[in-house]
Amino acid sequence: PPPRPPPPQPGDKPSQSYIALISTAILSSPEKKLLLSDIYQWIMDNYPYFQNKEKSWRNSVRHNLSLNECFVKAGRSDNGKGHFWAIHPANLEDFAKGDYHRRRARR
Repeated sequence: PPPRPPPPQPGDKPSQSYIALISTAILSSPEKKLLLSDIYQWIMDNYPYFQNKEKSWRNSVRHNLSLNECFVKAGRSDNGKGHFWAIHPANLEDFAKGDYHRRRARR
């Protein structure tokens, strides 16, 4: 059999898509919604790769939140600075099962 690739190291770039990273962060919160800064923090806490990187990956997170219909704004924060982000109800079940295939949300 061919040799297996080495297991990912803690500092390796995660193989998941940004949709998967964002969704996992949101689903890990008790309220199933997070502020943008909390999404950044969750990604850095769970994937050390992003701690030492330049901040350009944050642009990718914002891009995915705003351009994918699977993410929706879920109200303003208590201090009025920023919005909570949640998963569109049409995608919630699939994402909870780990299926992050891009589909248009059925609105």
